[in-house]
Amino acid sequence: MNMYKFELKMFKRSILIWGSAISFGLIFYMMFFPLIMVENDAMDQVMQSFPEEFLAFFGMNASLTFTNVMGYFGLTMSFIYIPVAIQAALYGISILSVEEREFTADFLLSKPVSRSQIYISKFLAALTALVIVNIVVWISGYLSLLFFSSGLEVDYLGATLVLCSLIFIQLFFLTLAMLISVVVKKVTSVIGYAMGLGFGMFILSSFGQMLSLDILKLFTPYSHFEPISILVDKTFNFPIVLISVAVIIISFSLGFYLYQRKNIKAL
Repeated sequence: MNMYKFELKMFKRSILIWGSAISFGLIFYMMFFPLIMVENDAMDQVMQSFPEEFLAFFGMNASLTFTNVMGYFGLTMSFIYIPVAIQAALYGISILSVEEREFTADFLLSKPVSRSQIYISKFLAALTALVIVNIVVWISGYLSLLFFSSGLEVDYLGATLVLCSLIFIQLFFLTLAMLISVVVKKVTSVIGYAMGLGFGMFILSSFGQMLSLDILKLFTPYSHFEPISILVDKTFNFPIVLISVAVIIISFSLGFYLYQRKNIKAL
């Protein structure tokens, strides 16, 4: 418990920065929707002129475009997924490798705590920090729909489902990044790994959508929780969601197992 509290305390500034930045980005994007509604007809014509492949690359389709408040919200959330994923990956990569990078592993391992306690405490601290940011994003999402919907009907059920997907995105990247940090011999650039995971998965998802390659969609949670599809169907695609759940469970379990046996470098 003491380690959990200590690790969570270390996230205080990070929670404030990430929570403020992501919620500001969400509200900032949604502020432009009333301006789009002023030129609604012109924007519809522009959207119709785009090929379906272009719309698919950005997660849009003809049935729910960004001239509809929920379509615009879905498009906004598809971009909000990226910093949410990067934050989770950043925590996952850094939280287990920090002692090795700062040469304090001797001090940590000399404490009367097992490696399993270290792993679980660090995981729970990172998850708690992510959940706090998640709550801030939820509040920002509802407020942005309330104030910037231009009087159009808001599908709060669909919005709730999209916001629920955030925790899966966070867990996917957190556990996968923790596994990577355990497997990699030496983490030289925490930001590099986090950015690579966050943007790499997004590009993979975008090309999968654009080229209609279902095989690519299987590897990235961005496609498992595609906002526009959730808003149109009013539900998750549970068979494909199970892939994300499986990756989360396997990544956490394998990372936990390998961490017990890792040769942690010390001074």
